[in-house]
Amino acid sequence: MIDINASVMQFLLAFTVAGPLIGAVAALLPAPPGLKGKSPDQAVLRHGVVVTGVILIAAIVLALGFDRDHPSKMQATTDITWIKALGVHIHLGIDGISLPLLLLTALLTFLCALYSYFKLPQGPSPKAFVALLLVLESGTLATFAVLDLMLFFLAFEMVLIPMYFLIARWGGAQRQAAAWKFILYTLLGSVVMLLGLLLIGLKSGTFDMVALATDNGRGLTHTTEVIAVLAIAIGLAIKTPMWPLHSWLPDAHTAAPTVGSVLLAGVMLKMGTYGFVRIALPIAPDGMHTFAPYLAAFAVAGIVYGSLACLALVRPGAKGDLKRLIAYSSVGHMGFVLLGIASMTPTGVNGALFANIAHGLITGLLFFLVGALKDRYGTADLDTLAGTAGAALYGRAPRLGGLLAFAAVASLGLPGLAGFWGEMLTLFGAFDPAAGLSRPAFLTFMAIGAVGTLLTAAYMLQVVRRVCMGAHPTETETGTIPDLQGYEFAAWTPLAALTVLAGLWPAALLGLSDPAVQKLLAGGKA
Repeated sequence: MIDINASVMQFLLAFTVAGPLIGAVAALLPAPPGLKGKSPDQAVLRHGVVVTGVILIAAIVLALGFDRDHPSKMQATTDITWIKALGVHIHLGIDGISLPLLLLTALLTFLCALYSYFKLPQGPSPKAFVALLLVLESGTLATFAVLDLMLFFLAFEMVLIPMYFLIARWGGAQRQAAAWKFILYTLLGSVVMLLGLLLIGLKSGTFDMVALATDNGRGLTHTTEVIAVLAIAIGLAIKTPMWPLHSWLPDAHTAAPTVGSVLLAGVMLKMGTYGFVRIALPIAPDGMHTFAPYLAAFAVAGIVYGSLACLALVRPGAKGDLKRLIAYSSVGHMGFVLLGIASMTPTGVNGALFANIAHGLITGLLFFLVGALKDRYGTADLDTLAGTAGAALYGRAPRLGGLLAFAAVASLGLPGLAGFWGEMLTLFGAFDPAAGLSRPAFLTFMAIGAVGTLLTAAYMLQVVRRVCMGAHPTETETGTIPDLQGYEFAAWTPLAALTVLAGLWPAALLGLSDPAVQKLLAGGKA
């Protein structure tokens, strides 16, 4: 920790949230003389790298100035009255729960901008692409930083339009249908969620998330809590996505450009689970307690369903798309996050938050790698990649193959890598759920979740065997395939390094989140 003035911390957080919006506007303006480079397109792509890089630096400085001795305390706070008649405030702040997600978002967006500078997806104007990327970053960062229910809703919705256009204009086959499915599902869920947020705010007399969490539902009747949690949970579950509200996700991932898939899996899915932890758990605990067993049941159903879908896709002759397989794996991985939250215990919720970060790092890396494979081979079809003249990456592109194998074993939860701790802690949370929850039911959920880990290992090892192994075909059969390029190494190495670091030193994350989780579950008293 470094000692940074409180007003500087306030400015850094506000700049981190609003900076990308300013950058998005600037991206649409003509490049100043002397900054055009070889072409206007190159200038705007460089602008995207610079802006996201500056935001990442601001987020890192914010983290360095964060008081790790008091991670449960809201820091770098700003509270300005915005709509006085409704009691809506521009209220920003970070604690040990939101800081890691803020850093993850800033990092992944920068890496996506860097990757796009060298490998821009086919589509319309690069200006629009960079502007949409920056608006998406601003909305995601705001979601993790705002402390007002109405502002949370606006930030939550802000990301939908840029992601819709990234899929619809820069995506692959079936992109229009996938984009419409994405927007319709998420908008429908958001309308229901808004009703729940309004119910809480109007019944309690405030939209302030800190005050509501401190009240811990004491100003709300049991019926109000149940109705509010049901409404809010539907919107959050669609974004997560929870089975059976997940069907928009595989289509969106399959059609999205590489960077769209990275950001969708890496940070946008986390907005839903973050909402459960920040809003549902502390603000309406009785309502959450009522629905916790059902949430856990849907969570483990998603774990098994996602794994079985992946096993079906990886089977020879199934014509499975590798991007679609990784999308279905996300349904399973996010099921572990929801199971941890449903346990309503510090262990389970900490595991869920850890699994959030691990999934963002590992699945972001996987989508980068699958995008690179698709660029090299023109397809992500597993049968084509595993054919007699297919990928055989260990022989043809050993560094690319090795990195894909690393990401796959990290995704299956190998001990020593980031994916292990989150899944283990969520299962521990289910082993001993919060008081009042049925322990036999949660033991059953834990057992089903444990089976899910075995199924995950089965399909991930199949992917490695089919794509990385095999006879090394001659160049006359398939042509030369480049191994890891310099810009790919620069974009992907941080994700691989952090996956190892989080796996070997989980206390770095858990030390931040645990005091904040304890305080949330105790109604602001810890």
